[in-house]
Parts: sequence; C-alpha cells; structure tokens
Amino acid sequence: MKNILLLLSVFFLHQISGQQKISVWQKGEMPNSKGLKLNIIEEKEGRITQIQEAELFAFLPAKEERKPMAVIVIPGGGYRHLTYDLGGYSYAKWLNTLGISAFVLNYRLPTSPDLKQREIGPLQDIQAAIKLIRKNAAQYGISPNQIGILGTSAGGHLAAMVSNISKDYTELKGDWQAISTVPNFAILVSPVIDLGEFAHKGSRDNLLGEKASQQMISEYSMQNKVTEKTPPTILFHAQNDNAVPVINSILYYEAMIKNKVKGGMFIFPQGEHSIGISNKIELTDNWKKVCANWLFEIGNK
Repeated sequence: MKNILLLLSVFFLHQISGQQKISVWQKGEMPNSKGLKLNIIEEKEGRITQIQEAELFAFLPAKEERKPMAVIVIPGGGYRHLTYDLGGYSYAKWLNTLGISAFVLNYRLPTSPDLKQREIGPLQDIQAAIKLIRKNAAQYGISPNQIGILGTSAGGHLAAMVSNISKDYTELKGDWQAISTVPNFAILVSPVIDLGEFAHKGSRDNLLGEKASQQMISEYSMQNKVTEKTPPTILFHAQNDNAVPVINSILYYEAMIKNKVKGGMFIFPQGEHSIGISNKIELTDNWKKVCANWLFEIGNK
C-alpha cells in the first residue's frame, strides 16, 4: 500500500510540475547514427556535452491558462555543449507565465562520435521535434499551426537552419512525411548566423569541422538561406556582444528585409552575450516585454 501511495505521489507531482520527458525518435527510427551506445556526459550542472539521442522536455501551463501557441526552445553552447538549464528551462518557465507551452530540445551535438554526417545531426533532431509536436498538438492542447522556435547563440543558428532549410532530413515515413518541418515563427536571441568573416569560430568548427570548405561555410551561413518563405522572425542582440558579433543579427535582418519577411530586430547597447531571463541592465531586460507583445500580436492574427 505504501508503494502504491508513493507511486501516486510521484505521478501527481509530475503532473503538477507540468514537465515531462519525450523521446524525439521512436526506437529504430533515428537516422544518421552509427549505432554506438553513448553515455550522457554533463561537464557541470546544467551543461551537457554528450547525449545518446534527442529528447524534449515539455513545460505546459495549466489548461485554464494555456494558449494555442507553443515554442520549442533550442539551447546554445557553441555546438559543443547544451546549456539546457540557463538556455533552456529558464526560457520555458518564462514562456509558461505567458500561457505558452514550451518544449526544451536537447539535440545531438555535431561533435558526437555516433553521427555519420555531423552538420545535419542537430537539424534532423529539431525537424523531428517539430513534426512530433505538430502531430500530437491536440494531446498538448495547442494548435499545430502556432508552433514556433526560440534559439539562443548556436541554438539560434539551429533555429535559423530549420526556418530556412525546407528539405526534410528526418527520413520518417508514412503519415510523418506530410507534416511540415518549418516552424510558424522564430525568436533568435544573440544568434550565430554567419559562419564566415563574422563567425563564432567555435560554433563553426564544431558544426562543420576545422577544415570546412568555403562552399560549406557559405551554405551554412544562414543570411544566405533566407527567402520569402522564411517564417516571421524577431531578433535580439547586444551591441557589446564580444562572443557573437551583433553583425550576425544585422545580416539576417537585412536578408529578411530583402525577402519581405515579417519581423523585427532589437539591438541593445549593453547585455554582452548574456541576454536571458535575468538581465543586469533594465533596458536590456525589456527584450522580454517586446517579445511577449510580439507573440501576443502574431498569436491573435
């Protein structure tokens, strides 16, 4: 009897927290894998450097407060690690205060020894995650047509990739093929965009390898991939960001303007590479209010 009560307690605590772990790939369906058995490696609390396969962590507001909109949060970490707590869970909890469901994606890193083709591994995971949430939208009480992404730093690069690369790399068959991999909107915070002159070198080397060709660098510089089909996007960056130069966001926004993509860009004088949920500077902290207003606006169209 005690064991039953304990199990029930755990179940209800789990339900109250609104968080659950979801495998992105069904058994035997994960592409681009050598079949290696990998352990999760966490170099320090809140920062993972290796995972076996992609996972989503769902943060769902109370049903009474839940809006149709959902956001997949893509943590950064230079494509070398995943800042799943500070760059993932914190954003998800903030989104929940707006009544927006959030799903934090821990994706396979391109440095994983299990990947056959390093540069498409993270893209396959986010594409599959979007398909999975769209397919099960009714279960989560959300709309399959209001699913966006929020990416920070290198996670912003991955968010830009899935926004602009419409080719389906998931290799999923059957009714999965009819589900789009492109999000309905995107939020990019201090994003890595350019992998050439203005690159964050670590992100580029980890994604493409240290000897990447100029053709590969150009192909994966996301300002070159923007088209009229790019979803509405809002960008936030700090002018004094010494890790990922602000020109990254500017190049992407210029491409948006040329292709008549709806959205906006906000550059703050301070904030460095630390724009997040808790900001030391009040002006920079206003990005959350601007972002919330933008989400409210596109959610009511």
